[in-house]
Amino acid sequence: MNLYMLDTNIVSHIIKGDIAIVRERLVAVPIHRVVISSVTLAELRYGLAKRCFPKGLTSRVHEFLIRVKILAWDKDAAIVYGDLRATCETAGVTLSPLDLKIAAHAQAASAILVTGDKAFSMIADGLTVENWTTP
Repeated sequence: MNLYMLDTNIVSHIIKGDIAIVRERLVAVPIHRVVISSVTLAELRYGLAKRCFPKGLTSRVHEFLIRVKILAWDKDAAIVYGDLRATCETAGVTLSPLDLKIAAHAQAASAILVTGDKAFSMIADGLTVENWTTP
């Protein structure tokens, strides 16, 4: 059973509803197979806090979060992160620290990472990536 770990940019598109194909792909996956990393939760909370928790957006984020499972960052994710970061640095692949943590978390959870960020496709081994922003 494949899990689909949604990256923060995909979650943002789902919450905004600005890319129809993202929502279409989401509804095609059983909700019990959709997860996010606790790192994505942190990024969502940061986004709300820096905007002083606007009522409408805060409500939409809450409604999304109660529907998906949030995987806690754990020892396995930390181990994969260390190896993945070293491999990426050696290969000259540059990802932000939080993106790298989400990628490591997806890999540790044997989940498909769902993102619109093409930078993740530069990770060569052990990470399955799907871009839901394009047909």
